[in-house]
Amino acid sequence: MEPHSYVWLLIIGGIVAFAAGFGIGANDVANSFSSSVGSKTLTLKQACIIAIFTEFFGAFLLGANTSETIRGGIIKISLFQNNPDLLMLAMVCALIGSALWVIFASIRGWPVSTTHSIVGAMAGVGISAFGWKAIDWSFNGITKIIVFWFISPIIAGVVVSTFFLTAKYLILVHQDSSFRRALIAVPIYITFTIAINIFYLLFKGDPSLNLENLQPYVVAIIVGSVAIIVSVLSHFFYAKYLKRKIIGKETGLKWYHIFVVPFIGPRYDNDTERGTNDDQNGKQEGIVIEENVNNSPKNIFQAAFTAIGNYVARGISKEVADYKAHDNIELHDAAVKYDPNTEQLYSFLQILTASLASFSHGSNDVSNAIGPLITIYLIYDSGVVEPPGTTSVPIWILALGGIAIDVGLVLYGYHVMRSLGNQIIYNSPSRGFSIELGTSLTVLTASKIGLPISTTHCVTIATAAIGLCNGNAKALNWKLLASCFFSWGLTVPVSALIAGGIFAFTAYAPSAPT
Repeated sequence: MEPHSYVWLLIIGGIVAFAAGFGIGANDVANSFSSSVGSKTLTLKQACIIAIFTEFFGAFLLGANTSETIRGGIIKISLFQNNPDLLMLAMVCALIGSALWVIFASIRGWPVSTTHSIVGAMAGVGISAFGWKAIDWSFNGITKIIVFWFISPIIAGVVVSTFFLTAKYLILVHQDSSFRRALIAVPIYITFTIAINIFYLLFKGDPSLNLENLQPYVVAIIVGSVAIIVSVLSHFFYAKYLKRKIIGKETGLKWYHIFVVPFIGPRYDNDTERGTNDDQNGKQEGIVIEENVNNSPKNIFQAAFTAIGNYVARGISKEVADYKAHDNIELHDAAVKYDPNTEQLYSFLQILTASLASFSHGSNDVSNAIGPLITIYLIYDSGVVEPPGTTSVPIWILALGGIAIDVGLVLYGYHVMRSLGNQIIYNSPSRGFSIELGTSLTVLTASKIGLPISTTHCVTIATAAIGLCNGNAKALNWKLLASCFFSWGLTVPVSALIAGGIFAFTAYAPSAPT
């Protein structure tokens, strides 16, 4: 086929890829922030603001690795060698099948696997086009992906349980000294988390960053230097800030005081009452102004823009953390509770680990939306079927995927976040910290080696593992967990049937003679 043909397929593919990314944001970003929101470390609005940046940069900087696996690790694209336009159509249909199922599941609050969805959709169009021989059943193909669907959640559960049980027996159960012990661990936690991020960015970042030529000893020197600096700063600055903020109750300490906290005296906010009075006066004045200009043209436009803004932001204003609102009081009462001050210390750390989990999610799951789009674009640009791994991923496609994930999160992410936040287990900051750190480490490792694993499976099994660490089966919502498993079982066949059916209808439907 001639290059730059079938531009309409490229346009439709871009639109549908954005819809698939929207579904990922609506469903899968809950994997990263549900623990923080459920434990009330972050509000839903704060989580969304952070995720807008971390998801985008995770997709932008590390998303190219797993995208190559989605492109060529499921179906044998060589079968389409003589029909590149047919492969473009197949990728569009795969995106449609995946997006429809994920968005439907998100509306119902089901935490399904977007990785399962796109893999099932790709398999569906491949079988529809060439039969079962179209699937690459080798270990380098779909078999490796399926195997790691089962292995990765187990690994995540073991890693997360190890983190939490270590903290539990070395820190949390020692009620009289748990805060002091946790304060010692803060620099270790922070150093480990940041070092992991730096290591993966240097070792397996986007090819466009030209980091692949770095020698291993250079990577080790950079990571080691960063770790030492972060450790020292965490010990002498951040740990002291947390102690004064939590134990000293210094309400006047602001976040920017972290950088000077060893050199300043106590900070207490004495203007609370005056601030409250000012707020009340401001509200009263606002009411008067609104009454006076209510009918002016300018105010009508302001009201319209306000209404639009409220509609767009409605998704980040939902209540998702109150367990009493979801009839889970017995479930939460069965969980072991720890020292509130120590838990508050972990809540500060959770912001960091939630950001890491979100970064790792963006790096892995963006491929579910942009993998097929990359194939569509490369065929459009060259006119031939390019073998996977022979061309670089266009940066604008990575950016498109990252933006789509952000939009889906802001508008619809609260549905699944409510399910994972506080309805499977009681989520405290120490538990959420362990979930986020362990699953992000698992997912980042998978991204590094190009495995599109299910972050949903990893975080759900990891959450269940934390629930079992209570030593009480009643501390785990088995009914909701079973419904998650059921929705997972539906994902591959449903998305495959939708995508395969659409492809068969569009590619092989009878047409009128010309």
